[in-house]
Amino acid sequence: MSISLNKIMSLVGKLDDSPGEDVPRERFRHFLKENVKEVGQIRDYVEECLRNKGDQYNRALQDLVNYLGEFLGFEVIFGRYQGVPGQIGHDGLWKSPKGYHIVIEVKTTEVYAIKTSTLVGYVDQLISEKNIPDWDRALGLYVVGRPDPEVNQFENSIVAEKRTHQLRIISVESLISLAETMNEYEVDHEDILAVIQPSRPTVDPVAGLMARLVAQRGTEIIPKEEIPAEEKPKREIAYWLTPVRGDEENTAEECIKILVGEEKIYAFGERTPGRRHLGPGDLIGFYASGNGVVAHAKVASKPEKKTHPKIVHPEKYPWLFRLKDEKLYLDNPIIIDTSMRSALEAFHGIDPNRAWGWFVTSTRKLTENDFKLLAGQVKKA
Repeated sequence: MSISLNKIMSLVGKLDDSPGEDVPRERFRHFLKENVKEVGQIRDYVEECLRNKGDQYNRALQDLVNYLGEFLGFEVIFGRYQGVPGQIGHDGLWKSPKGYHIVIEVKTTEVYAIKTSTLVGYVDQLISEKNIPDWDRALGLYVVGRPDPEVNQFENSIVAEKRTHQLRIISVESLISLAETMNEYEVDHEDILAVIQPSRPTVDPVAGLMARLVAQRGTEIIPKEEIPAEEKPKREIAYWLTPVRGDEENTAEECIKILVGEEKIYAFGERTPGRRHLGPGDLIGFYASGNGVVAHAKVASKPEKKTHPKIVHPEKYPWLFRLKDEKLYLDNPIIIDTSMRSALEAFHGIDPNRAWGWFVTSTRKLTENDFKLLAGQVKKA
């Protein structure tokens, strides 16, 4: 049985930088190494950190991000929770078997101003102390828990200060997706390095692309020829789950509130799985990435190629459909944790602790029972 992060922290004690072997920090890290063997477990704990506030969750997030580095093939040195004079204050140091070094800085959110010189200074100090050979084999990586679509200040700061050759940014969601991809498919450590060293500051587009390709692997190919109307069987109600991510203007939850709750619409892209099969009467759930299922509604029309002023990127999402009977529960999301996954038919025969990002990365069809569980209409057995 899975144990919640809150319970773990109550057992290990308050996380801080107290020295010693039998201190809360070391007990927590020992627990991770001895008990957390699957990326799916890390995703569960990271999402629990992001749903809660406080130093303990922020520090647990830092350790979870560093532990994730081991799943990506790095040798990891955990950093301090708080900086002190005379010591390098990085959050973590990852060493690749290829001789490359990544200095980690974990940020729960990007709403607060940063000075890129701080992370650059950590790398310079590590080079000075010969822990890192030189800048040619190093970079600083900001790992952001809750990216703010309205701010983007990390990327703006890196570009403005001409640090694109030294610093990178990745959301913790995309970092987990990389680990899941490496864990489940033929992606190795060198592939991961290639992704983390792109030509632009943010790594998310490449990581997101890889995750979507994995999620859509094996998606049913839609035949080009339409079945004559008289031969078509009577259509049955279908059940869907679609992930929603934030854009430049709104968080995922805000997008759902505006589109589903206020405008009673949603839109799919050209290649969104199931787009051609979606129809009136279907039921669709909305998963806010990194949080949980926060809304569901009934589909009121087939997707039509049209625009709407509230769709931020109509060129990417041109297939609009109307909704009705919507229900939003933004403040009380349905969490897809281990116990929920154990109850879902989609996970029958699958270890619920294993990587599960595939389930919430791309739009997918659900069984009626799974939809009702994720919409909170029935209780887990």
